[in-house]
Amino acid sequence: MIVGILVMGIGVPLTIFFLLDLHTLGQFFAVAATTFVAWGLGDFLSSILEKPRLENRSPRMALKEDLERRRGEE
Repeated sequence: MIVGILVMGIGVPLTIFFLLDLHTLGQFFAVAATTFVAWGLGDFLSSILEKPRLENRSPRMALKEDLERRRGEE
């Protein structure tokens, strides 16, 4: 988490700041806020999209069980 904060809050914004040849602190903080919020939103969405039904199972096993369940429904 700390590494993510340092990279997305400082490292990436500094890189973008210098590559885009920006000049003011306001521009730097705008880039920093944007990258930090994008990282946070991506992390939040990934936690929502986790598939608990795949826990402790391989994708192959999950597909096999789903196919067997669907055959039983027919």
